Amino acid sequence: MDVFSLAQACIAATSVEDKLARSAEAAARIAGGDVAIESRDKPDPIAQPGRPPRPRLVHPRELPRRGLGSAEGRAALVHAVAHIEFNAIDLAWDAVYRFRDMPHEYYRDWARVAADETRHFQMLSARLAELGHAYGDFDAHNGLWEMAVKTSNSCLERMALVPRVLEARGLDVTPGMIVRLREVGDTRTIAILDVILREEIAHVAAGSRWFAWCCTRSGGDAQAMFEHLVAQYARSALKPPFNEMARRAAGFSEHEINRLMTQFAA
Repeated sequence: MDVFSLAQACIAATSVEDKLARSAEAAARIAGGDVAIESRDKPDPIAQPGRPPRPRLVHPRELPRRGLGSAEGRAALVHAVAHIEFNAIDLAWDAVYRFRDMPHEYYRDWARVAADETRHFQMLSARLAELGHAYGDFDAHNGLWEMAVKTSNSCLERMALVPRVLEARGLDVTPGMIVRLREVGDTRTIAILDVILREEIAHVAAGSRWFAWCCTRSGGDAQAMFEHLVAQYARSALKPPFNEMARRAAGFSEHEINRLMTQFAA
């Protein structure tokens, strides 16, 4: 068994329960070091990952805005974050599956990320149950996976645009969620978001580390390349507020943070 077969099985799993079980098992096996990181097979062209029939996927503009003053509104927020974490499981495994000839530590890093995302989803799913709901009860969007498709031919582009743009967005907006939840006294959800925020810094840092590694391998300048890729693919995904402290901890340079603050100021 190699890391690519394990990752492919996780991505293909269609039920929530099967995906979570396969993800946890695959991450444990890769952490244990008893799987190969070589394969003669090439990755299949990227396709939609396995997923349950619900939630229904819609355009982000079709998602209703709900206040946090009701249990329904708080459940919708938890569901939205749970959907991001569910997608993040597939994104981490696709980073393992799709990009071959990377160092062993690359695969260990993204298997660890997948294990964290699996645990995050489980925590959020349990909180949804406390609020009287389950994953799939609310509509969701597919923006994270759409970026995975756009970057499926380049590990460098994937590391730049998924961890360092889309996932880093979570570092920026989660503190505001916590403030709003504190106003309505939802300490249970706050405790979960605190864990996710802390651990997502390490996930974005993995993206920063491997983006820099890919740039070095290609002979390109990391800062110039990041600015080019953002301008080409993801300008609309960057907007204030920016969590400067978390981004520094996640591997963003002072130059990059200053560019964000000046180019994408409110």
